[in-house]
Amino acid sequence: MAAAAAPFQPAFDASVPKSTRVGFIGTGIMGAPMAQHIMDAEYPLTVFTRTKSKAEQLIANGAEYAASPAEVAAASDVVCTMLGFPKDIEQVILHPETGVVANLKPGSVVIDFTTTEPVLAERIAAEASARNAGACDCPVSGGDKGAKAAKLSIFCGAEPAVLESVKPVLACLGTSFPMGIPGKGQHAKMANQVAIATTMIGLCESMVYASKAGLNVKDFLNAIAGGAAYSKSLELYADRITGGDMAPGFMVEHFVKDLGITLRECERMKISLPGLSLAHSLYLSVISLGHERSGTQALIRALETMNGS
Repeated sequence: MAAAAAPFQPAFDASVPKSTRVGFIGTGIMGAPMAQHIMDAEYPLTVFTRTKSKAEQLIANGAEYAASPAEVAAASDVVCTMLGFPKDIEQVILHPETGVVANLKPGSVVIDFTTTEPVLAERIAAEASARNAGACDCPVSGGDKGAKAAKLSIFCGAEPAVLESVKPVLACLGTSFPMGIPGKGQHAKMANQVAIATTMIGLCESMVYASKAGLNVKDFLNAIAGGAAYSKSLELYADRITGGDMAPGFMVEHFVKDLGITLRECERMKISLPGLSLAHSLYLSVISLGHERSGTQALIRALETMNGS
C-alpha cells in the first residue's frame, strides 16, 4: 500500500514578492493583464505562450520568456496557467514529460485559472501532491474588464495549506473565494456560468422586445438599470450591444465549452437544468452564425436573426 503524501510545505514565502518566482502560461485576453498585475506587485515573472507575440508587452516590461511549459515550471515557485480547453490542460499541465506538473519542484504550486473539467483539477492536484507540490483550481469570473482592473472573482479549489501559501499572489488579481477541496473551484465556476448564461438570455431578449416595440433601447436599459432587472451582465454588456461592439471580453467558443462541461456534470449528477440546455443551444446558434470568437454578447445576433431584425 502506497504511503500517504506528506502535508504540503511551501518552499517559498509569497508575502515577500521579490523572493517568490512566478510563472505564467497563457497570455491572451485575460492572461496578459493578470500576468502584468503579478509583475506590478514585484514578483519576478517568467512567461510562456504558444504565440510569443502575445507576450511581447510583458517581455518589454521585464518578464523573462521561457521556451516551454517545462522551463516555466523549473524556473518558478508558483506556476499560473490561463488556457482555453481541456485538451490544453492535458498538453500543457499534465503531459507526463513536458508538462508543468511533471517539472514542478517540491514545495511549489500550480494555480490553474482555466475553466475546465473538475476531474482534471482533481488529477492535477493528485499528481502535484505526488511530487510534494501543490495545486489550486482557480477559475475566474469578471471577463476582460475584471482582469484589467484586478477585480476578478476567483473560485478556489485546494487543500487549505496550499491555498494559504498563494493568497498573496491571488490578491494581485481580485478576491478569492475558497470553495473546498480540489475540483470544487471548477464546480463553483460551472454554477457561475449557469447564472451568467440565463441572465444573458434575459438581457438580450428584453432588448429585442424593446426594439420591436419601438422603444429607444438605450433609454430602456437606463430605466431598468436601477430596478430589479439590474445585473452585472447589463452593466458590462449593454453599451457594447447597443454600440454593435462584439469584441470578446470572453469568447463564445469558450463559453460553449464551459456550458458543455456543465451539462456533462449535470448528467453525471443526474440533475436537469432546462435553462442551461436552452442557453447551450442558443450559443451554438451564435457559433453557426460565425461568431465563435466574438464576445458572449453576440447572443443578440442569434436572437435578431430568429426575429428577422
